[in-house]
Amino acid sequence: MAASLWRAVTGMSDDPPDYDGVEFWSNPERTGWLTKQGEYIKTWRRRWFVLKQGKLFWFKDSAVTRASRPRGVVPVASCLTVKGAEDVLNKPNAFELSTRSDTMYFIADSEKEKEDWINSIGRSIVQHSRSVTDSEIVDYDNNNNNNKR
Repeated sequence: MAASLWRAVTGMSDDPPDYDGVEFWSNPERTGWLTKQGEYIKTWRRRWFVLKQGKLFWFKDSAVTRASRPRGVVPVASCLTVKGAEDVLNKPNAFELSTRSDTMYFIADSEKEKEDWINSIGRSIVQHSRSVTDSEIVDYDNNNNNNKR
């Protein structure tokens, strides 16, 4: 009884969230440890990252299974740039991922890891933003047609 009450209060359920059907535990495009700056409290925390199907997930540990719950997820289609950020943070192997409204900062364990993450995320941004742009164009065309007299 107490557990179901807790789920009702917190909005948590026994059913895992769908994450748009992305099976983050199976055959990811890239995985690895990165140190990430917190969104609200700007402390640095080491997290296990998984990039798959246009989503960047992070977890507390690397033993990711179907039952794992991501600590967060970024849809890379909403990202505009991924680039080195050593100058901004004054830390080696740092990079940033930017959306229209926010910038997230990460630190890789090596220069190679940093470059590999930038390349993988960059490729994912290009692949997944193209489909978003295409659907927006269709929407704009439909709106324009409706406005013609």
